[in-house]
Amino acid sequence: MRKMILGFLVAFSTIFFAGGVSLAQVVKVSPTLTVTPTPTATPTLTPRADLTKETEETLGPLERLLNEQKLGSVWPGNPIKYAIRAAVDAHVPANTIVLLLLLPLVASFIAAARHIVGLRGFGIFLPAALGVTFVATGPIVGIGLFLVIVTIATLIRFTLRKLKLKLQYLPRMALLLWWVVIAVLGVLFAAPLINSSTLSNVSIFPVLILVLLSEDFTRVQLGKSAKVAVNLTSETLILALASYFVLTLKPVQEYALLKPEIYLLVILIFNLILGRYVGLRLMEIWRFRKLIQS
Repeated sequence: MRKMILGFLVAFSTIFFAGGVSLAQVVKVSPTLTVTPTPTATPTLTPRADLTKETEETLGPLERLLNEQKLGSVWPGNPIKYAIRAAVDAHVPANTIVLLLLLPLVASFIAAARHIVGLRGFGIFLPAALGVTFVATGPIVGIGLFLVIVTIATLIRFTLRKLKLKLQYLPRMALLLWWVVIAVLGVLFAAPLINSSTLSNVSIFPVLILVLLSEDFTRVQLGKSAKVAVNLTSETLILALASYFVLTLKPVQEYALLKPEIYLLVILIFNLILGRYVGLRLMEIWRFRKLIQS
């Protein structure tokens, strides 16, 4: 009896373990699903087009226009077009060529504003250069730096007058430049605090133009009065903003690049006609309108 029970247990264990092994071989574990999070699209900011820098945003469209343009014979009507094409093929930035082509237009516009409208400003060079500065920095940052530099120049001038320091003109202007540089550095050091990428990337070129404008502002203050200096500076700012608007017009850029011969010829004729204008300016007509009506 004991031998029968022992044999039954051995047989049962053999069947049980054999069945366990076969069951393990038959059952398959289904693979687990791994869920990968879908990447979220991060918005990218499109940088502002800048004619004063060689960027893809300004180079691409201008060069594409040149490549799509069909040129005829070189003479008599297309010598400048071929020269522009050769310069761009030699890796001269197309935006530099456009900017140089637009400067005579801006100068003609400022001259017309002086002789026809009556806006004076600080000559032709400074409003045009300030307009290019606004293209490089943007009008908001450019006007902000402009106001900071002019305010510092005015305060330093009045401070030197109150202190009665008898300084020669050039050392006084050097001292003024010293304070202007300190003020501009303070604004640039504050760029991380106000989180302005445009202000952080400002180059020496627009700052230099603004410093030159502060020198003219101070020279007019010394020669005439603070009121005249403020008026001239305000008119210069208006002319610079209008020049910025002209420089950033894409139809004007494209026309100057694709048809430079006609463009330059029109500007030449316009200046010859403008130079012979000797009539009243619009601001003078408005000022003496009662006298004219009577």
